[in-house]
Amino acid sequence: MRTPRPVLVAAGFLAAFLVSATSAQEWQLDERPNGARPSKNIFSPLDLPAPNNMRLASGAPGPDYWQQQVDYQIQASLDPESRMVHGTAHVTYTNASPHELDYIWMNLEQNAFREDSIAAAVGAATAIGMNETEGDGYRISSLKSHNKALDFEVFDTLARVVLPKAIAPKGGTFEFDMEWDFVIPKNVFRRFGIREFKQGAVYEVAQWFPAVAVYDDVSGWNTMPYIGTGEFYSNFGTFDVEITVPREMLVAATGELQNESKVYTSEQVLRLKKARRSRETVAIQSKEEVGTSDSRPDGKGPLTWKYHAENVRTFAWACSSAFLLDATSTEDGVLVQTVYAAEGLPVWGDATQMLRKAIEGYSRRLVPYPYPVATNVLGAEGGMEYPMIIFCRGRNENGVYGVTTHEIGHNWFPMMINSNERLHAWMDEGFNTFINGYSNADWFGESASNDNEPANFAMFMKDPKQMPVETPPDMLGGMELGLLEYMKTGVGLTLLRETILGPERFDFAFRTYMKRWSFKSPQPADFFRCMEDAAGMDLAWFWRGWFLENINLDQEISGVSGPKGERGARIRIDNLGGLVMPVHLRVTYDDGSIEDVRRPVQIWFQSNRAVIQLNSELHVTQVVLDPDQSYPDVNRENNSWDVAERAAAKAAEKKAAG
Repeated sequence: MRTPRPVLVAAGFLAAFLVSATSAQEWQLDERPNGARPSKNIFSPLDLPAPNNMRLASGAPGPDYWQQQVDYQIQASLDPESRMVHGTAHVTYTNASPHELDYIWMNLEQNAFREDSIAAAVGAATAIGMNETEGDGYRISSLKSHNKALDFEVFDTLARVVLPKAIAPKGGTFEFDMEWDFVIPKNVFRRFGIREFKQGAVYEVAQWFPAVAVYDDVSGWNTMPYIGTGEFYSNFGTFDVEITVPREMLVAATGELQNESKVYTSEQVLRLKKARRSRETVAIQSKEEVGTSDSRPDGKGPLTWKYHAENVRTFAWACSSAFLLDATSTEDGVLVQTVYAAEGLPVWGDATQMLRKAIEGYSRRLVPYPYPVATNVLGAEGGMEYPMIIFCRGRNENGVYGVTTHEIGHNWFPMMINSNERLHAWMDEGFNTFINGYSNADWFGESASNDNEPANFAMFMKDPKQMPVETPPDMLGGMELGLLEYMKTGVGLTLLRETILGPERFDFAFRTYMKRWSFKSPQPADFFRCMEDAAGMDLAWFWRGWFLENINLDQEISGVSGPKGERGARIRIDNLGGLVMPVHLRVTYDDGSIEDVRRPVQIWFQSNRAVIQLNSELHVTQVVLDPDQSYPDVNRENNSWDVAERAAAKAAEKKAAG
């Protein structure tokens, strides 16, 4: 048996989620058929943080749960010629914690693109799409509170701001103003960027303002540098944002547009009104209208677009003179929009309906979409999510729907269920990959395949150097990140739903988790506890085996005996891997009858060998283990036993022996 590599630990990681470094060897039960169980094995309780009034043993937020809120009033502008984004903001920080705070930390993600950044030094440029570093990051020209300058120091992608007076606990506030600018790098194609089309460039703008970091009950200030692989952990807040761009451009952004009549023509306003009542696609600005004077309000000079968004983790936007704009509405009244250049046709002409279908599917299966607007943008970024707006690419139907359903799914995870993506990417990407598997049927029909099939994933579990799923994403390469945080988590939750718990039991528990933690910040322990509490099952063996260590599943039929007297045949099964799963056998008897035999995972409580006594007195001719291939068994060659094949093999051996 292989011992997995230990979980790598970043600063604050143990505080965030304590995990025992028990090896797969220690979990393996005694190999003797009737051997005693070791004191510590895969069924042992997890070493989770002790529950308290913040985070209950049931996995629910407790009566003392708190989280900070940060509200922003921003005025921003874009100069397309220089690629310069300039902004000013008034920020209100509300300290809901029971602690007095005498400084705050700010996230400065744009500094990752400096040549002296940690991202550049550790070779993470490719993770954020840079061919080379470019720009000076943020230039903060002013940081004041009540018109008095604040002292601050910049450390890579973080800034510590010393406060003139500590922020009082349990409701104290601190207000400050800032002014900054940065240049959108030409070479960035990760998370945001610029893409040229025939009728103009598309500017996708994200991670574009200095944002207050998260202070929470688990890690205090979350101050991991932004390297590029791990995404974001943010505070909820209200955003009122004004964006000034050249008149010929359309803008799409997080939030609800507040001044339609100022930035659209009267005809476009009427079309939007129609789209809000229609489930068919309405062209707000068609291909033929792009670039014409009639498609923009009368007047000269730039236009200012005003947006309002509540309960969002951040704010992103896009603008272009090349945009076509389509819109429709979901059955729940969500305004669904797509902005794209004509080069995206014909497939992007269907993208608005794809987005509507995906939102309605998730709202039906999970909890309703939490926002009034959803917008898809075709631009430089291959696939990235923000509240109410997603950046996507794709050239065919499969590609466009695949990236659309994935990115809009992120408005549930993590835009609503605000997990810490910097440490636990599987609670974001993996959960989303899981729900994506069921979304294909919304567009392609019920016969569409679910990409999260456990049997198909087994081949990826054989690598002895593979890291556990619960590994911070910055510590993983691109292939490992996709394999573990996306695929393995999606497969694992599919296995838990379809085979271990069953859909009804799983769905009740999963929705309970979502309802309890909507617009809050759960930790892994909260998810584990909540699922067990609502499903009514101890799943320590599953969490440990699938998420916390690298072990695999290999069940083997090691022997079949014939019936004796009134007792039926006995089937011997060995569990050769460290991972345990329930047992499903399909038994064929000599009269041609077939029996499905199932045993729960607890069959492995005492030993890695299980003997199943059949009730039938008939002789067994064939046994197949996991006949429906519901489990990720890494070696299916030992999953079957056939009396005819065994007889033929013995005859061949006897003949060969002379």
